[in-house]
Amino acid sequence: MENFFKLRENGTNVRTEVVAGITTFLTMAYIIFVNPLILSEAGMDHGAVFVATCIAAALGSLVMGLWANWPIGMAPGMGLNAFFAYGVVLGMGYTWQQALGMVFISGVIFLILSVTGVRRWLIEGIPHSMRSAVAAGIGMFLGLIALKNAGIVVANPATLVGLGDMTQAPAILAIVGLFIIAALHALKVRGAILIGILVITIVSMLIGINKFGGIFSAPPSIAPTFLQLDIFGALSKGHETGGIGAALTSLFHVVLVLVLVEIFDATGTLVGVAKRAGLLKDGPVQDNPGLSRALMADSTAIVAGSLIGTSSTTAYVESAAGVAAGGRTGLTAVTVAVLFLLAMFFSPLAGSVPAYATAPALLFVAGLMMREFSDVEWDSITEAAPAVLTALMMPFTYSIANGLAFGFISYAIIKLLTGRAREVHAATWLIAALFVIRFAAFPEG
Repeated sequence: MENFFKLRENGTNVRTEVVAGITTFLTMAYIIFVNPLILSEAGMDHGAVFVATCIAAALGSLVMGLWANWPIGMAPGMGLNAFFAYGVVLGMGYTWQQALGMVFISGVIFLILSVTGVRRWLIEGIPHSMRSAVAAGIGMFLGLIALKNAGIVVANPATLVGLGDMTQAPAILAIVGLFIIAALHALKVRGAILIGILVITIVSMLIGINKFGGIFSAPPSIAPTFLQLDIFGALSKGHETGGIGAALTSLFHVVLVLVLVEIFDATGTLVGVAKRAGLLKDGPVQDNPGLSRALMADSTAIVAGSLIGTSSTTAYVESAAGVAAGGRTGLTAVTVAVLFLLAMFFSPLAGSVPAYATAPALLFVAGLMMREFSDVEWDSITEAAPAVLTALMMPFTYSIANGLAFGFISYAIIKLLTGRAREVHAATWLIAALFVIRFAAFPEG
C-alpha cells in the first residue's frame, strides 16, 4: 500500500486513509436509498437499481482510487438521476431502457471529450456565472421534486402549484427530517443525511404508516437492469411518427444535456476537491497526471453504470469530507468502494425507506447546491439575467434541459445586443447554437 498509493509521499498513512474513506462513504451513502426511489419512478426495478447503484459507485470509486490515486468517491449523480427519470422517461416518453442507451452514448462522448482535451476547452469556455446557475437550478429542481414527494407541494388548477395538507404524516415527517439533517450538519456530525433518512424511516414504522422489511439479506438480482440498455431504440425513438430528423434531434437534445451536466458536475467537483487536498499544481493538464487520469476515470464510470443499469455516475462533492479527515490518496476511494459493496446486503432496509424519508435529503442537497447563486456576477446584468433564467426554467418547466437551453441562448443574445459579443467564448456560442437548432427542429419538447 505504501508503494502503490505513495502514502508517505502524500503525508498520510493507512489508518488515516481508511478513516477518511469511511467518512466519505457516510456522507454519500444516502444515494443507495434515494437513487432507487427516483429511478423506480421511471419504471425500473427498485431492488435491481439498488444493487446497480452500489456496484456503479464501487466500480467508479475503485477506478478513481487505483488508477488516478485520488481520494474521491463516485456514485450515480443527483440531478442526473432526476433528469433521467422525470425529464427523459416521464417527460419525453422514452423507455428506461432507451434512456440507459442515451447514458451510454453520452458516456462514450464524454470519454472522447476527455481523451482529446475538448472537455477542458468546454469547461474553460463556459462563463462562471452560468456554471453556478446550472448547479443552483438543479438544486431548485431537486427541491421541487422533494416537496412533491412529501406532499408539501401539490397541483392546483388555479395557481398551478399549491400547499398540500400539512397535517398529514408524510409532510410532517419530511419537515422533521430536514430539521434533523440540518441540525446534525451544523453540529458537524458525520453522515447527517444518512442519519436523517434512517430516523424518519424508523419513526414511520413506529407510528404504523410504514412496514419494516428487515435489514440484512442477500443482494437482489441485478438481472432486471443489467445490460438492458437499448441503444438502437434510443437512436430510432420517434422515427415512426416524426421521421429520422425528429428522432436524431430528440436524441441529440438529451445527450447534449447529459454531457453538459456531466461536464459541469464532475469536472467542478474533481477540481474543487483536488484543490482542497493539495493535489493540483498550477499549469496545464500535462503537469497534473492525476487530473488527467481522474477525468478519464469518471468518464469510464458513466459507461459502466449504463451497462449495469443506473443513470450517470459522477464524482461526489461529499468527498471533501474525507479530504478534511486527512484523505490524500486513492486508498480513501478504495475504502469507499469496499463499503458500497458491503452495502448491497442492506437491500431490505433500502426497500423500507419511503419517499417522504428521502425528501429531506433531497431538500438538504438542494439547499447546498443553491449556494452556488453566491458566485453569480450580480453586478453585471449581462451575467445575472441569463443565470437567473437558467435556474428558474429548470423547476418551472420541470426540465434541466430547458434551463440549460434558455440560459445559453439568452447569454449569447444579451452579450451580442449589448456589444459584448467578444466576451463570449466559442464554446458558449457553440452550445447556444446547438440549442437553437434543437428548438427549431423539434419545438414541441
